[in-house]
Amino acid sequence: MVFRICAAAVLSAVLALPARVPITHEHVWLTKRAGAPVPSPDGKWVVFSLTEPAYDESAKVTDLWIVPADGSAPPRRLTAGKGAENGPAWSPDSRRLAFSARREGDQTNQIYVLDIAAGGEAVRVTSLETGAQNPQWRPDGKALSFTSMVGGEAEAAKTRVRVYEGFPIRHWDRWLDRRRIRLFVQELEGGTARDLLSGTQLAAGPGFAGSATLTGEELAHAWTPNGTSLVFAATENRHQAAWAAVVTGLYHIPAGGGEPRRLTPPDARYGRPVFAPDGKSLYALREALGDRAYYLRRIARFSWPDPGAPEILTAEFDRSVAGFALTPDSATLYLLAEDAGHEKLYTLPAAGGPVRPAFDMSSGVYTNLAIPERAPAPALFANWESAVNPAEIVRIDPHSGRHHALSGFNAETAAAIDWQPLRHFTFTSKRGRAIHSMLALPPAFDPAKKYPLFVLMHGGPHSMWRDQVHVRWNYHLLASPGYVVLLTNYTGSTGFGERFAQGIHLDPLAGPAADINEAADEAIRRFAFIDGSRQAAGGASYGGHLANWMQATTTRYKCLVSHAGLINLESQWGTSDAIWHREVSHGGPVWQQGKVWREQNPIRRAADFRTPILLTIGERDYRVPLNQTLENWSVLQRLRIPSRLVVFHEANHWIMQGEDSRAFYKEVLAWLGRYL
Repeated sequence: MVFRICAAAVLSAVLALPARVPITHEHVWLTKRAGAPVPSPDGKWVVFSLTEPAYDESAKVTDLWIVPADGSAPPRRLTAGKGAENGPAWSPDSRRLAFSARREGDQTNQIYVLDIAAGGEAVRVTSLETGAQNPQWRPDGKALSFTSMVGGEAEAAKTRVRVYEGFPIRHWDRWLDRRRIRLFVQELEGGTARDLLSGTQLAAGPGFAGSATLTGEELAHAWTPNGTSLVFAATENRHQAAWAAVVTGLYHIPAGGGEPRRLTPPDARYGRPVFAPDGKSLYALREALGDRAYYLRRIARFSWPDPGAPEILTAEFDRSVAGFALTPDSATLYLLAEDAGHEKLYTLPAAGGPVRPAFDMSSGVYTNLAIPERAPAPALFANWESAVNPAEIVRIDPHSGRHHALSGFNAETAAAIDWQPLRHFTFTSKRGRAIHSMLALPPAFDPAKKYPLFVLMHGGPHSMWRDQVHVRWNYHLLASPGYVVLLTNYTGSTGFGERFAQGIHLDPLAGPAADINEAADEAIRRFAFIDGSRQAAGGASYGGHLANWMQATTTRYKCLVSHAGLINLESQWGTSDAIWHREVSHGGPVWQQGKVWREQNPIRRAADFRTPILLTIGERDYRVPLNQTLENWSVLQRLRIPSRLVVFHEANHWIMQGEDSRAFYKEVLAWLGRYL
């Protein structure tokens, strides 16, 4: 069948479209943010959290929403409490939903259960002074497990003095205290919460902990198929973090309590335990340990109920697994992994075999993959977004290689913005490495014009510029005054294999900076619309480190921007919340003054500083503490280099509040405008 389209009709339709508008900070900040999809076990419904941001933090709303899994109706709001709901979990019969929330009258978060089938209000089922998080249903639907941080409450109430005898003492934006994470089980009819780890030697050990997160601590856990016990991920050696890698392992504990049994050897980190729907296998993510700071996350499989040595299913797959899920028949694994600016969907036999792309993917990223374990046929749900499409809930059809949007909260706004998909290119560096980059173009882009180049450097370093909407460094908002933004995935980035990510071992700054400068040269050579005489560079965290290294090693940039960037490797080692990985990456402790400490420390090259630079920092940043920016500022003032210092009082390593974010972008764009 041949379709013929009338040219006049097409022109008329185009002229009828409203003019697209340049992106604004309001577009970025007020974008509704859909959380991870949580499908009901029967595959009929999908629940997710939706955050509706506001510049006034008290006006921000986070509620649970629900949508039919087949997309037959639009999403509808499920909760409307003043506090945010999080951690939703479906009961095995797909009738009830458990979640954690702090509602009116609660001093801390508690677990609530909402009967989806019968309707009505959610019922609170826990009453712990220490709060409750991360509910998981027992397979029979008659009890819940959850976690809570216990201990140290009385001490905290009496004094503001902090006393420590070991490491670590801080994480991200908070001081650590005497509270420790615990795993609880509570029967839903007449039961009281039982602390399964109370009295155990494991929990009493000085190094016992869960996994640190940006908002606290988690103890990832799963019920065994018969509901008589649980498997959880924890560490016994957090207190050794100053001189050794912290190793998380899998532990097995009876639901009635007792001493946990370790299931995994201490030669690797294990986390995110998941049982196959048929109950015959236990899966987890595994990360090797060795003389490098970075290793790929791989999928490990254990037989159940008699686990022996794990089988590493993705041993030959040269990408790090971001997440995975099993089909209802337990025969197939789907997984997500970064690859060249995208996060793609892959598949492999659950018993082992080759990892293959589920389909070809050329735009955007999938995240938060989920598959209902009792659906009559496999159904895949995830978030999908690209740099010009804010994240929504989608249902993926791997056979057709497409997805169907189940939500469209931001579709109308996105369609009205004058932005273009990112342009990708790859070149071979002087060191013989394939270096991938992307370009973001300004609004009203005209290829016949010339535009300044803003080289944006990602943090990590073990991360990747991705084809997605970025709130803290929105590519298109930075391009909006009329700049081309260059996003280079330099050596050390993820999504290009383990060897590439490990390529910065003993070369933390010089090698990546060379890749970035060569990428800028390549972009200028390839794209006639870039004005090579007007370049600037900037970044945050490790990207801020690189900005300070550019300050020390080149004058090609008209100005620089450094947010949360270190200037002194030595003092950063001593004041950050994590230190061991730096010793591994740099070839030994700072006092040995190895080659990296001597030769790739920006402050030792301060005599070469020349470029005007904007410094920004959050006072509550313990990852790259305030002292780094103050040291940098002192050097700049001493050398009389044009500079500007902006300190955000309530920010941590990230700028989290709306008005602070608006002020940040205003400062950055004004600084670039002054010099470009």
